[in-house]
Amino acid sequence: MMNFVAMDFETANQHPASACSLALVLVRESKIIDRFYTVINPQMAFDAQQVKVHDITAEDVAGAPTMAEVWPKIQPLFQPGMLVAAHNARFDCNVMKQSLARYGIAEPHYLVLDSLKVSRELEPGLDNYQLNTVSDLLGVELWHHHNALSDSEACAGILLKEEEKRGSELLKKFVYQV
Repeated sequence: MMNFVAMDFETANQHPASACSLALVLVRESKIIDRFYTVINPQMAFDAQQVKVHDITAEDVAGAPTMAEVWPKIQPLFQPGMLVAAHNARFDCNVMKQSLARYGIAEPHYLVLDSLKVSRELEPGLDNYQLNTVSDLLGVELWHHHNALSDSEACAGILLKEEEKRGSELLKKFVYQV
């Protein structure tokens, strides 16, 4: 049985500290039990190319909390020993780190499981390993690619499908510390 939090960020521009939305999907005993989604005011300009990807605009986040205001609500999920999953975790972990650093908040330390790395290893031969491609292969619902909640749910679904097919012990070999 797996316990983890699947995380996904969208950013306003190419700067990793420009988080404009965040979703967390809580998995306990290999079942999704809770979800958290918020838009975030990055206090930075939005890049038109990024808006085209995720459809979040400066107007959408004008009254939204900053990452510094969101952090106290989610901090308990990012403790040493907690497992956080993401598809391309290097990106999402860096967005977390840089977005917090802007407000003088220390980088949290937690365990990471990257569904992208898992997919590359366990599902060889795909044309690419984008979230939508892997979701399609495994029959995982991705209802709106680049919506942070949809992406987090798909990441959780990928890992749960792989656990179902191969067992949780195999997935543990992909876990690393941030």
